[in-house]
Amino acid sequence: MRQIIPGFSLALGLASLCLAGLAAPAFAATQYPLTLSNCGQKVTFEKAPAKIVSIGQGMTEVLFSLGLADKIAGTAVWVGPVLPQYAEANSKIRRLADNDPSFESVVGAEPDLVAAEFEWHVGAQGSVGKQFGDLGINTYIAPADCVAKINTDGGDGVRKELFTMDLIYQEIAELSEIFDVNDRGDALIADLKKREAAAVASVSGAAAKNLPVVFWFSSKEVKGDAFIAGKNSAPAYILKALGAKNVVTTEEEWPLVGWETIAQANPAVIVIATMDRRRYAADDPKVKVDFLENDPVTRELDAVKNKRFIMMDAQSMNPTIRTINGIEILAKGIAASGLAQ
Repeated sequence: MRQIIPGFSLALGLASLCLAGLAAPAFAATQYPLTLSNCGQKVTFEKAPAKIVSIGQGMTEVLFSLGLADKIAGTAVWVGPVLPQYAEANSKIRRLADNDPSFESVVGAEPDLVAAEFEWHVGAQGSVGKQFGDLGINTYIAPADCVAKINTDGGDGVRKELFTMDLIYQEIAELSEIFDVNDRGDALIADLKKREAAAVASVSGAAAKNLPVVFWFSSKEVKGDAFIAGKNSAPAYILKALGAKNVVTTEEEWPLVGWETIAQANPAVIVIATMDRRRYAADDPKVKVDFLENDPVTRELDAVKNKRFIMMDAQSMNPTIRTINGIEILAKGIAASGLAQ
């Protein structure tokens, strides 16, 4: 019979508790002042921001995902409905503008942080404003719009390296540190990585090797050149995950491409952006389909003849947390079309 040494059980129990404590995740609180390097600029936070204006639907949805809806004093630049799980929270937040807000409206919300999805809104050439710092208002720009990306060239900038979700994970980590919600940031990143891995795994047996695909966001004129996803864009990342091929080889984020040029590549699938925005003539997906089926050039495309149109919300085509949704949507669409190998 094993001998029990008096006090041993208690000591063992305490040791187990200590070891369990060591094994549990420890989320360090943010140490202020916090200084970050953001899109080539140093930004310092003396404390967690109390009020934020978010310019860009993708940025706003990241803040919602971090449980920061109560900090948002206003939003702007929306292309479609908010993620369903945040509809109630979003309904309580002031919409400064569907597109670019005025500088006065942003300042009027009295934020101590303006967070932008796109550099051209608050950067050196900011269309909304570039003097926020003069008023003591910090700015933060999504890393996905400035890391290896030049926004002074091309309508939507030139991306020199393939976008990856790591840039979105960086954004989440930095915002969670700014607001001292590091535990939420870590949990969100872990969940998104799990979803991304599952999405890629789900197409392992349904990937269409080198299948030519085109992503059409919109067009200024319905019969004019189209904004098509460039070779390093978020859609290019989606295509790489599936093993499909982008028909565009330029580094511009969303180059304007003529349909005669697209016809030469003869895409097997056309991914069409859906959105509520009606800034450009071809924002409406129904208008896109009508053009494709009736234009003398586009109606001869393989994708059009076989009605291989895949509808995808515009935010899944932007570098956002929805890019993972884009992988899932395109995978299902290719499988449903019968093109999967």
